[in-house]
Amino acid sequence: MKTKLIAPSLLSADFGNLQRDIEMLNNSQADWFHIDVMDGRFVPNISFGFPVMKTVQQHAKKFVDVHLMIVEPEKYVDEFINHGADLISIHYEACTHLHRTIHHIQSRGAKAGVVLNPSTPVLMLEDIIADVDLVLLMSVNPGFGGQKFIENTYKKIAETKDLILSNNSTALIEIDGGVNLDNASKLFEAGADVLVAGNAVFSAESPERTIELLKI
Repeated sequence: MKTKLIAPSLLSADFGNLQRDIEMLNNSQADWFHIDVMDGRFVPNISFGFPVMKTVQQHAKKFVDVHLMIVEPEKYVDEFINHGADLISIHYEACTHLHRTIHHIQSRGAKAGVVLNPSTPVLMLEDIIADVDLVLLMSVNPGFGGQKFIENTYKKIAETKDLILSNNSTALIEIDGGVNLDNASKLFEAGADVLVAGNAVFSAESPERTIELLKI
């Protein structure tokens, strides 16, 4: 799988014109659809669930990357896979039986990722890094779009890269939060493989052009 992937977050799309925005991404240089699912318990906000996933499943023609910001994610992973998720990422902080859940996701034919909040150290992944397909580092505190990027993320990318290499893992590194045209190239240079961009894409005058520029 090539690196320098851009995954626009549908959390920032126009929900009155969701099919239009999905088609725009289908026709753009975007690589993945990023789906942020929030439950109002793990994070202080509620986003969307299976009705929106059904629309994505019907219209999206690219890889569907689902980020579960929910408690007890193990209860819902099967349903998200049934609704077209190609990859499901679950929070280290929200899943008691992480190893079991990661392997269950993979047994269903999807890829599995683990997510770290900004305050969770990378070393917590030492015993799971060889099993996951992706590590998602939150570069803002999860729950709301449009937050300012946390600069410590660059240090965490380096630590994650070291952990991946020292364990012969093939996991990709994904960054979510505050990604924009000012920091995208620096994040790729630091070792990120996938960048999630919400406001930077959907609030741009030309979302398609912004996606192109994010990949440079």
